Amino acid sequence: MLPGLLALALLAGFAFFLGQSRARPEMPLRPTDGIAVLTGGPERVEMGLRLLSDGLADHLIVSGVGRSAELADLARSNNIPAAELPGAETEPPPVRGAPPGVATPAVTLGRLATSTRGNGQEIAAWARGKGIRSLRVVTAAYHMPRALLELRRNLPDVALVPHPVQVAGPRASLLLREYAKLIGAFLGLSALKTDLPQR
Repeated sequence: MLPGLLALALLAGFAFFLGQSRARPEMPLRPTDGIAVLTGGPERVEMGLRLLSDGLADHLIVSGVGRSAELADLARSNNIPAAELPGAETEPPPVRGAPPGVATPAVTLGRLATSTRGNGQEIAAWARGKGIRSLRVVTAAYHMPRALLELRRNLPDVALVPHPVQVAGPRASLLLREYAKLIGAFLGLSALKTDLPQR
């Protein structure tokens, strides 16, 4: 009987997860102290930069950026004109060619994270440094449950506002893999992998 109950619970959980994978941002959009974009899929960076330029936050972190990428590179790959870019800072190294004239950099490129758990740690360190109390989280809708789980572990006192990005028809295999990763993260298995290097 126990295996049957377990199977039923997994199926119910997957049905709930499928519903979450179709979620849309809560409207109307409300301002937050910061915006966090978790890289790894299309339209996420563009959405984060658009939200920042619309005045919905004062600070933005793009977590999981490649070590050689610059803000201008991210803009070009997301069809954002250079004139629309805010200032940028990076941890580390400094971003070359960032647009001048911004006294307080609005965008941070986080280069250390290589997993969702690492994103949570990297974003948490940034949020504490900026005094962030409310954070809009931008990632793919199917990835949002795991992203929020890892972020809540690292930022229990910060209000998280999900901003799911819909991708065109995620494959069933992708959804199944993500659901399995979500279960693993819920059970704490993501902690078995060392992600952020010691500084």
